[in-house]
Amino acid sequence: MSSLPAPDAARLAAIGKHFHFGLSAEELEEFAPAVAGSLASSAAVEQLYERTAPTAPDRSWTSPAPDENPLGAWYVKTSVTESAEGRLTGRTVAVKDNIAVAGVPMMNGSRTVEGFVPRQDATVVRRLLDAGATIAGKSVCEDLCFSGASFTSQPGPVRNPWDETRNAGGSSSGSGALVATGEVDLALGGDQGGSIRMPAAFCGIVGHKPTHGLVPYTGAFPIERTIDHVGPMTRTVTDAAAMLGVLAGVDGFDPRQPDVIEPVDYLTALARPASGLRVGVVTEGFGTPVSDPGVDDAVHAAIDVMASAGLTVEKVSIPWHLDALHVWNVIATEGAAYQMLDGNAYGMNAEDFYDPELIAHYAQGRLDRGATLSKTVKLVGLSGRYTFEAGGGKYYGMARRLLPQVRAAYDAALTQYDVLVMPTVPYTAKAIPPADVSLADYLHTALSMVGNTAPFDVTGHPSCSVPTSLVDGLPAGLMITGRRFDDATVLRVAHTFEQAVGGFPKPSGAGSGS
Repeated sequence: MSSLPAPDAARLAAIGKHFHFGLSAEELEEFAPAVAGSLASSAAVEQLYERTAPTAPDRSWTSPAPDENPLGAWYVKTSVTESAEGRLTGRTVAVKDNIAVAGVPMMNGSRTVEGFVPRQDATVVRRLLDAGATIAGKSVCEDLCFSGASFTSQPGPVRNPWDETRNAGGSSSGSGALVATGEVDLALGGDQGGSIRMPAAFCGIVGHKPTHGLVPYTGAFPIERTIDHVGPMTRTVTDAAAMLGVLAGVDGFDPRQPDVIEPVDYLTALARPASGLRVGVVTEGFGTPVSDPGVDDAVHAAIDVMASAGLTVEKVSIPWHLDALHVWNVIATEGAAYQMLDGNAYGMNAEDFYDPELIAHYAQGRLDRGATLSKTVKLVGLSGRYTFEAGGGKYYGMARRLLPQVRAAYDAALTQYDVLVMPTVPYTAKAIPPADVSLADYLHTALSMVGNTAPFDVTGHPSCSVPTSLVDGLPAGLMITGRRFDDATVLRVAHTFEQAVGGFPKPSGAGSGS
């Protein structure tokens, strides 16, 4: 009846050993019929599920030729339009390839996912289509989305549109590059450690990480539920506000979301003057061990522009900002090893919108192609699994207990200020490393830029990166962070800055965009 065979004696013995049950061979033989009998429910659930499981629509797609994909930013191209009317009619969107577009291949930058075709659109894709947007294709992302640079992705690296020898940031690398060049009007990105904001900074575009839970994550490949975000990547703040207005709101399936989210007209909010708003310049965000003084200078110059535009600017110290990365690192590493790796992306114990086909495909892919995973993912697995085994989960538990203190430190500053600002990333885009790069340099290039962005993934505050002036011909980012579910104020301040500088620079040859 079931596609699941009963375990043989060796398999039962291995499972018993895993749980330290201390069962003898005779005891295991006694258990065997009961275990086999329990599989009837698995068989029944499988049959019941298939009665109502969705069927993927027939959507055409193509793999772009190299001359159509000079930056390596496209995974596949398509053209899906389902509504002639809506707030985004006529706008083209690139969807980060960890987000499901039904009937279109999804790889998540990884050989372990390659060959998977989703049956159902992610909520954010469905909302974009209902708003009249055209899905132009899937953008390349980093291997399982665990890198802040753009060289761990399969089938190859994504190159920076400002300098093709450099990386485009990650993990939403393809989305950043395609928006920067004007190949698409808008893009979806995902952010667990800065993966919307970091490529936005390196590519010179706008990237907004919404408040955790504001935008449904349903249908996107998870890393760790408490830090998963999806949001807009655009050329202008106006476009980010328009896109967020379409994406935001409860879908009833995502446990990351509160039961009720009050609707906000983000575009209308941009029209409200931002003069008089209070800006706290977080001193701990500057002058870090990996900071480029040129980037710090560009961000300070951007802050001066904000002051000249009528915002009140003051320095503020938040000591927790220096330790918040440790809290994120434990949650992201041990949590991802537990959920994304051992839990085959979804894990269990949550009222989530599970994707059984993706779980099964990826579970087998990890067994067959685990050796192809990036060194960043392997570091997560080795470190996260070790600390879980050594502490039984206590380090994750400690990090969760510390999180309210971290969040409260930022919240306290946000009672004095409407937004907090600092550099998005501490330096400009680094060169794509050679294949034989040392592990130390590989990891430094992939992970060393997350110090300012990652804390707001664990605290859930909305955070937006906008371009500063160029630094030695390359983009840098100003990060604006606000109170949870006050994304509108973050975007108002970002828009005021954009208007004050007269728009953001574009790479040579970029299209006019929007």
